[in-house]
Amino acid sequence: MKKVILLFIGLITIYFLFQVIKKVNLNTKYQIGQALDEFNSVKVYYNGGVGNVEGRNLAQDGYNLGMKYQCVEFIKKYYYEYLNHKMPDTFGNAIDYFDINLKDGELNLKRNLIQYSNPSHSNPKVNDIIIFDKTFLNRYGHVAIISKVKKNKIEIIQQNLGPFESSREIYYLEFKNNLWYINNKRVLGWLSKK
Repeated sequence: MKKVILLFIGLITIYFLFQVIKKVNLNTKYQIGQALDEFNSVKVYYNGGVGNVEGRNLAQDGYNLGMKYQCVEFIKKYYYEYLNHKMPDTFGNAIDYFDINLKDGELNLKRNLIQYSNPSHSNPKVNDIIIFDKTFLNRYGHVAIISKVKKNKIEIIQQNLGPFESSREIYYLEFKNNLWYINNKRVLGWLSKK
């Protein structure tokens, strides 16, 4: 019984330490809010730990861009500043950007964007929002912008991936059985401007 209690206490301690670490800047090379990268003149900012929250970011006209330095803030800021697109529903976590009730190629009314599933009959394009599923350690999911598309791979640009991760990543793109597939099991799909 004593071992079970110690194991339980140990697991709770590990969980709480993980929650604290997610909110701390472990990389002293960067300061929270420091620009790391940019795409089409929209900057990607460093957030330290993925759970760090610095408050809400509003555009000058009051449009909600999201929580500062989070992944959702970057994609909404990109669509607002570069593509002149305002989403009807300005709230939600990354996972909320993919509507599981929609079929491939249908309009996502909350975002006023066309939603494609992974795999899809339509290939992903530059400027699309890619949506990643939640994980055991990240219940909010993740979103990014597709910055390059080549015959067999895509590049994404993202914000708030962690203190030591890159703002850019590459994923393989396959076309098989008349469907486009981004080769990452976490990719739910992508959103595209009409």
